Amino acid sequence: MEYENTQLGIPKSTEKLVKYQNILLILPVLLIILAELLLFSGNMQYSIWVHVFVLIGLALATVYTGDTYLFKPYQALMLLPLLRLVNISMPIFFDMTLYLYIFIYTPLIIPVYIIAVHQGFTFEQLGFTFKYWKLIIPVSVIVGFAIALGEHYIIHAGTLIADLSFLNVLKLSIVMIIFIGLIEELIFRSILQTRMEESMGMFSGLVVTSILFGVLHSGYGTFYEMFFTSLAGLLMGYMFQKTRSLPLITVTHGTVNIFLFGVIPLMGPTLGLI
Repeated sequence: MEYENTQLGIPKSTEKLVKYQNILLILPVLLIILAELLLFSGNMQYSIWVHVFVLIGLALATVYTGDTYLFKPYQALMLLPLLRLVNISMPIFFDMTLYLYIFIYTPLIIPVYIIAVHQGFTFEQLGFTFKYWKLIIPVSVIVGFAIALGEHYIIHAGTLIADLSFLNVLKLSIVMIIFIGLIEELIFRSILQTRMEESMGMFSGLVVTSILFGVLHSGYGTFYEMFFTSLAGLLMGYMFQKTRSLPLITVTHGTVNIFLFGVIPLMGPTLGLI
């Protein structure tokens, strides 16, 4: 057998296989990005078709491949077209947009649960630990406000609640932390980032997951939002790498949205201090 590097003893055939696997792994990533860019440009019908194609393709690929290098991240990537398709197809049940998020994210619990169980994720791997519980409130408030402030100047989001009464803030917090924050962080960090790190390496897995997190915000219609959200995903992904704490990044994610869609629109970016 020929070796590319006699000191390391790496077979040429092995290196070629790794390159081939990398191509097969990055292909669905590029197609998901394409689908989101089509949505960004206003071509929703084409975007839907690409997402459906990716979803079916990944499903078939997981049936016919026994390579865990591809099998596990392929299953994880299936969650992204599902997220987008559920988002687009969900009918409006309430006049209040806040309640719509409950119906968008609740169905995603089922595929998230199935993939987590099928792939043998432990609670520790998913990040269900309160090891860093003392950091949750201060970190989520500081990081959450900083990210929300940046997004506010990009998309100028309106408020999802009428005022900052206790009941309205409680409703907003439940939706943003338990439904959006928890489900999205389970998808992007606990499952997808973990599998991408295993297949591509810690740095590449973090970067690819962050880019996907950013482009999945294409619905806001601005490139700057996708870019900024990718950076936010990079930060939260790095936080997850270092702590492996799902509660920490879930509350941080939720706090971003609480500030962005509630506190800042009603109080202003300076929170009424200036």
